[in-house]
Amino acid sequence: MPGRKRPLVVITRKLPDPVETRMRELFDARLNIEDVQLTQPQLVAAVREAEVLVPTVTDRIDEALIKQAGDQLKLIANYGNGVDNIDVQAAAARGITVTNTPGVLTEDTADMTMALMMAVPRRLVEGAQVLLDETAWAGWSPTWMLGRRLWGKRLGIVGMGRIGTAVARRAKAFGLSIHYHNRSRVAPALEEELETTYWDSLDQMLARMDIISVNCPSTPATFHLLSARRLALLQPRTIIVNTARGDIIDEDALIRMLQEGRLGGAGLDVFEHEPKVNPKLVKLVREGKVVILPHMGSATMEGRIDMGEKVIINIRTFCDGHRPPDRVLPLRA
Repeated sequence: MPGRKRPLVVITRKLPDPVETRMRELFDARLNIEDVQLTQPQLVAAVREAEVLVPTVTDRIDEALIKQAGDQLKLIANYGNGVDNIDVQAAAARGITVTNTPGVLTEDTADMTMALMMAVPRRLVEGAQVLLDETAWAGWSPTWMLGRRLWGKRLGIVGMGRIGTAVARRAKAFGLSIHYHNRSRVAPALEEELETTYWDSLDQMLARMDIISVNCPSTPATFHLLSARRLALLQPRTIIVNTARGDIIDEDALIRMLQEGRLGGAGLDVFEHEPKVNPKLVKLVREGKVVILPHMGSATMEGRIDMGEKVIINIRTFCDGHRPPDRVLPLRA
């Protein structure tokens, strides 16, 4: 493969025009013009002929699919930061390299996290809906549409990586007290800059926060990290914001607590069974207890183009016979 100038690259979804144009210039790129998610038989056909596969988060590249790949498939260049849609271990066993696009979506996702963090306590969606209803707005009232102040609240960040750190910087500017739980403690200089408090016990942090922001990756270790037991530790005033992955939270347990009034609210950009959204969550939205968005956290033109550029760099580096900069290694057992 390193000897070929134009490898066959199969791209599973429509990407921004500048990215697709550059890919056509550099590779024998097969595009998805209609932007319709590939069926399982189409994915099988893709891995049987592609030398490079460029999937997205909506494509399930599991062990069964990888076993059907042709010998010529040597690189899966994921168009996305997370690789929970790819069985990296199975790919490695077949000698297939996996790459992702880290870092380029940090600021966009942090922006959306702050947007949800403000929208829930200040009831922004409810307020906007009032002006769209057929019933005329009666005007300002000192006791109407009251929310909760953000300033001075305690924010607990679950996962202090790139995005969690970016959220912390924004939240500090809004006057929140920053707390975090992470697999390891961040550098002392960063703790000092953010004036943040580290909790080695997630349980203890959860029980003391006004707002929880989920910013850790989805891995087998973080599946239902916020379980029913841990959700029960939260105070009735606490708000949960999730812009990471839906399966980090036990969604059924979260819904029950919101229905019973045991939480202050939730802002969700991701769901446990995407693209399906639990009808009970939609009902809670109508009741003003939840704000939901259709996985928009990283949806900026700049971010999507940056992702494409990362994919291109990874492909070109690999095809030149070098280790791609964003290679993802399988987790050790």
